[in-house]
Amino acid sequence: MSNRNQAELNSIREIVSCHMTSACKLDDYANKCTDPQIKQMFSQSAQSARQSASKLTNML
Repeated sequence: MSNRNQAELNSIREIVSCHMTSACKLDDYANKCTDPQIKQMFSQSAQSARQSASKLTNML
């Protein structure tokens, strides 16, 4: 892994935080849905956001 400067690290941390916030919101939307297809869409999107955050965290 290459060395990252502080600005890059801060940017990655901010993006991770945004992805985790999105995941929480998407989970909340999924929990409030009654339509199974939309509920699944929100749940899958939340999972995808968490996976992206995890991959970015591994870059730190």
